[in-house]
Amino acid sequence: MAIRRLDSLGYQIGLLSRLFDRRLQEVLKAHGVAPGQFAPLVMLFEQDGLTQAELCRRINVEQPTMANTLERMERDGLIKRKADTEDKRRALVHLTPRAKDMRDVVMENARAVSGRAVARLSPADQDDMFRLLARMVENLRD
Repeated sequence: MAIRRLDSLGYQIGLLSRLFDRRLQEVLKAHGVAPGQFAPLVMLFEQDGLTQAELCRRINVEQPTMANTLERMERDGLIKRKADTEDKRRALVHLTPRAKDMRDVVMENARAVSGRAVARLSPADQDDMFRLLARMVENLRD
């Protein structure tokens, strides 16, 4: 039996993800933020001075991916890594003044993309959607 793409959860989620990422990339590009840099930036906006391992856990990416992303972010002047005073074996990732200065505009642009994505959903539908998505995430984490 053939699978219809429109009836496929994986297809719909993948399509939504690609479209969302594309719109996010469009608005962030003007600020010098690459697509893969957004999630670490958000985590560091919430709590500056995280370790690479903590960023990996919070974003759910592998160490090599995060290492490459942080190298690019450092090259782009968004972060600086500093030795942890309590454990010299690890480094803490800190936002640069440039990154801190762009926080409001980056988050405003990201919220605009999110707003566009849910524009035709009622507040009740949005609440249901977030509740169901959270349940699906937990189902796959178990």
